[in-house]
Amino acid sequence: MTALFGAMLILAFYPGVSSLAVAARSAAFGFKQGIVTTLGILSGDLLFIFIAISGLSYITESIGILFILIKYLGGAYLIWLGLGHWRKTAFITNPEKLNETSMLSSFMNGFLITLADVKAIFFYLVFFPAYIDLTSLTFIQTGILVLISISAVTVAKVSYALMTHRARTVLNKPGTLKGINIVVGCIMVGTGIYLILKT
Repeated sequence: MTALFGAMLILAFYPGVSSLAVAARSAAFGFKQGIVTTLGILSGDLLFIFIAISGLSYITESIGILFILIKYLGGAYLIWLGLGHWRKTAFITNPEKLNETSMLSSFMNGFLITLADVKAIFFYLVFFPAYIDLTSLTFIQTGILVLISISAVTVAKVSYALMTHRARTVLNKPGTLKGINIVVGCIMVGTGIYLILKT
C-alpha cells in the first residue's frame, strides 16, 4: 500500500490537464475554487476506483463512445472558460463573493477533466488492477485504498492550488492581474484543445 501511495502521489504531482485546471481556477478565482476543482477531480477518481473494484472495466469498451463524448465535452468546456477569462479586465478580488454557479463550474471542471483524462483511465482501469488483486480486497482494504487515493490526489492538487493562489496574492496589481488573466485563459484554451486532440 505504501508503494501504491508513492506511485499515486508521483502521478498526481506530474503536470497534466488536471493540475493545470486546479492551478488556473486557483489563479483566477482564489484558493477555494482550486479546492472545489480538486473535489471534482477526486470524484472522478473515486468513480474509476469503483469501476475497477466492481469489475466493470468492460464499461470502457461497451460505452466507449460515451467517454469520447465526455472528452470532447470537457475540452469544449475548458475552451469556453478560457475564452471567458480573455474577456475579463481584472480578477475577482474577493473570492467569497463568488456565487454557487462558480463553485459548480469549478467542480464540473475537475470532474469532466478526470473522466476525459486518458492518464486517469489507464491508471485506474489498467495499471490499478494489475498492481493490486482487486478480487480479494476486504472492506477494510477497500477503505484504505480509497483513503490512499484521496490523500495522494489531495496533497498534490492542493499544493498546486496553494502555489498559484500565493503567486496571485503577491502579484495583486491591476495591470499584472490583467496579464495573468490572459495567461490563465490561454492555459485553459490550450488544455481544452489538448484534451480534444489527444488520442
